[in-house]
Amino acid sequence: VDAFQAWCGPCKTVVDLFRKIRNEVGSDLLHFAVAEVDSIDALEKYRGKCEPVFLFYTGGELVAVVRGANAPLLQKTILEQL
Repeated sequence: VDAFQAWCGPCKTVVDLFRKIRNEVGSDLLHFAVAEVDSIDALEKYRGKCEPVFLFYTGGELVAVVRGANAPLLQKTILEQL
């Protein structure tokens, strides 16, 4: 989940990375979503930051968080979680 704020917008720079990885591993294993933290109370702790935050869930549980648009770290985290 790309957790973003309305004044900052979702992180467009990593969309291609997610598409590439999703094509490689299959769409059944990896799902990507965006969430505006200003309108979701459960994501309140991610408000007020000027960096993108990526939340990784498995079975409804938060399993990893990556702060910043660090493509190598995002790719590593995705592959580890899969």
